[in-house]
Amino acid sequence: MLDARVHLKGWQQAAVAFGSAFGALLDPRRADLIAALGETTGKPAFERVLQRMKNSTEGREVLLERPRVISSQVSHAWDMPQNTFGAAYAQFMGSRNFSPDDRPPVRFMDTDELAYVATRAREVHDFWHVLFGLPTNLIGETALKVIEFEQMFLPMCMLSVVGGSARFSEKQRTLFFQHYFPWATKAGLKCTDLMSVYYEKHFHEDLEEVRRNWGILPCPGPKKRSV
Repeated sequence: MLDARVHLKGWQQAAVAFGSAFGALLDPRRADLIAALGETTGKPAFERVLQRMKNSTEGREVLLERPRVISSQVSHAWDMPQNTFGAAYAQFMGSRNFSPDDRPPVRFMDTDELAYVATRAREVHDFWHVLFGLPTNLIGETALKVIEFEQMFLPMCMLSVVGGSARFSEKQRTLFFQHYFPWATKAGLKCTDLMSVYYEKHFHEDLEEVRRNWGILPCPGPKKRSV
């Protein structure tokens, strides 16, 4: 994680941010560009998240132990009993043939602490999918970006909402703004500080119990079928 970091001057940071934003709008599937945009525009937000984690008992534990959401550290989720958070995460990843090792490394954070916070924010993304019950299609990813913005105030998240909604069909756009956006706005404000949660230590707990404990409001099914 730390070996990949690149230190940029102010004008270089602006250039990377601009180029990443332009490229991500052209191709939202470019995870590397979205990651670079988040890092080059998100330092103040990550600093606030870091401070919140330091003010939380569980957040401090995360910062001290620096767990990683990679195969070698989360494989025990596949051994958890049915109905647990860990089993739900394993099912989510396995059913989509996802690997926790596929996230691009953090490159543009100034300090080790900020680099870890940015890495953690990137790696817990799939945990949030499971907790909020969101699909991984364009509508689901865009709705989760609304929650991520309310949790971290990363400019990249709001830019992703704008870029994602611009690619919706008219029917998808109506569905998103009538159903998903109001729910995501409420859900992001209602839940606990999700960056200060040590998720891996809750794998053995009942999924519905952790949702209640963390104030998670799962996404209800829309009145009309998803498009």
